[in-house]
Amino acid sequence: MMPFLRKPLFLLLPLVTGAGLWMLLLAQAAETPKTLHVLLVAGGCCHDYATQTLLLKEGIEARLKARVEIVHNPDKTTKATFGTYNSADWAKGYDVVIHDECSADVTDPAYVKRILDAHRNGVPAVNLHCAMHSYRWGNFREPVAPGADNAGWYEMLGLQSTGHGPQSPIEISYADAAHPIASGLAGWTTVNEELYNNIQILTGHAIAKGRQLQKPRVKPGEPEQPAKEVEAVVAWTNEFGPGKTRIFSTTIGHNNDTVGDARYLDLVCRGLLWATGNLGADGKPTNGLSR
Repeated sequence: MMPFLRKPLFLLLPLVTGAGLWMLLLAQAAETPKTLHVLLVAGGCCHDYATQTLLLKEGIEARLKARVEIVHNPDKTTKATFGTYNSADWAKGYDVVIHDECSADVTDPAYVKRILDAHRNGVPAVNLHCAMHSYRWGNFREPVAPGADNAGWYEMLGLQSTGHGPQSPIEISYADAAHPIASGLAGWTTVNEELYNNIQILTGHAIAKGRQLQKPRVKPGEPEQPAKEVEAVVAWTNEFGPGKTRIFSTTIGHNNDTVGDARYLDLVCRGLLWATGNLGADGKPTNGLSR
């Protein structure tokens, strides 16, 4: 770089005018590292969100030039809501939103529409674990019909899940190893985790699959059945809305040991970078976002 560009801008103003000034401004802007502004929304039933939000924030900020802002509701019920969603422009100023809610019994269509509208209108999303089982109503245990009143959240996700298996290790493998999110990543076996089912894949594209041994459920009085291997998509991408907003989701992440696992955090960061258009074909951050 030319030495004079390192001088404070106000010292150079008398020397440059017109097009020269614009070139100087652009040169100095190019030197300013980009930082992703990330909103992490977490809370609700069944998880240690107080710990997991910090694990996610620290893991992301250690890997990327990112600033993670946490909105955490300590309500541990399935009816946890978030005041940040009460405004129509709630996502303004954020590059990406991480949904880590567990709000299965929040069924207000207007509230959910405000969340979805931000993503429909172009704000990328990363959805973690119980976010897949939030904001559902009606006969959600059956495959929803596209465009149905209760289909909106699933259409944003790109995949419909309604339940999960036992707390047991999951063997994870990458279904699309050529995808930038998976490039160079190795599969692994988790600690005890929940394998979420796939009722239907709508428009999602599978990145990783998980296999878990599960004992079939039997009625009272019936003999136990031997465990069988069950497989489901555990990480995927989607495009949502008219502008094809990028969405990344993973159902992994119930326990703290998983959320703090470097392999999990690498996957989440890859998904976040892909969603925001900052992931190279080799799986590395672009636009100077790497730490």
